[in-house]
Amino acid sequence: MLNALTGIMVECWNIFNEAAPYVLFGFFAAGVLKALIPEKMIVRHLGGSGFSSVFKASLFGIPLPLCSCGVIPVAIGLRKQGASKGATASFLVSVPETGVDSIAITWALLDPFMTVIRPLAAFLTAMVTGTLINFLPESPPLRPTEIQADCGCSDTLDMDTQTAPVKPVFQRLKDGLVYAFTDLLKDIGGWLMLGILIAGIISYFVPIDFVERYLGGEYSSLLIMLVIGIPLYICASASTPVAAALVLKGLSPGAALVFLLAGPATNAATMTVVARQLGKAAVTVYVLAIAVSSLVIGWGVNRFYSWLSIDITGWMDQIGDSADSGVYLLSSIVLVALLVRNYLPRRKAERSDCGCHQ
Repeated sequence: MLNALTGIMVECWNIFNEAAPYVLFGFFAAGVLKALIPEKMIVRHLGGSGFSSVFKASLFGIPLPLCSCGVIPVAIGLRKQGASKGATASFLVSVPETGVDSIAITWALLDPFMTVIRPLAAFLTAMVTGTLINFLPESPPLRPTEIQADCGCSDTLDMDTQTAPVKPVFQRLKDGLVYAFTDLLKDIGGWLMLGILIAGIISYFVPIDFVERYLGGEYSSLLIMLVIGIPLYICASASTPVAAALVLKGLSPGAALVFLLAGPATNAATMTVVARQLGKAAVTVYVLAIAVSSLVIGWGVNRFYSWLSIDITGWMDQIGDSADSGVYLLSSIVLVALLVRNYLPRRKAERSDCGCHQ
């Protein structure tokens, strides 16, 4: 038992150490985006109906630093301010499927090709989903207070920005970086650590030939990862180490991408929002569009890697070898310190708050 725990801890540390510099860079980029992209610009471009709003929603959603449930109140706000059903659905798909933080982690734990393919696949999936849902009859949006989707995330965008004074660029950058390394890190950090723990368990216990022996061939593995991903609540950053661990055990890149697309975009909270805001018929279209798009793109990714004779594990081994440098160790120490700083003080504050008023 002690040997198993030690082995899991070693695997978790190796994964954490490999990802740490890219995680820090991802949060830095998220802070810059937060500072430079005004929320009212997003609202302005996503209003109205038609193909252009779906295209913009799919595109804007790719880099935004929001987790799988942090996107929910933002999507409700967009819908309330006139975004079409299709644009709202596209936003709900593209935002959780990727982001600057998960893109950086994908570079660290998978490879450069998947780093490019993942946001492109998220964009295409969001486009397909939003376009199909736009064919459904339009209906007035519900009031945002009618939906409660509390999963502990606070990384939302302030949609009431019309009267807010414009801050200087330096102040916006400062606020954005503070947001990224406090609120966003706290919201995503726990899920990321859970993903690393699951990846460590997989790396230690799962045999190398696991996928070949138990997940069948290429097509069945695509379907199995879809079935696993759809009901699973996991954010884009947390899903990446899990997918990387499975790839090292023999999972194809396409099947890994299916998991990375389906897992973050489909969960109970999102389904509730889709049903209440867009209608019950939209839920069926939403899930089917994500499922079919993920499978088709996953199959195409396998063809791409096969055509170029690329072994995705080669890049992963190369990153693992370079992770012994001091930069990775220093990044790991900084990331641990930030996680501890963001979690411990707030927990103490929560324990001291009993809801009493003097």
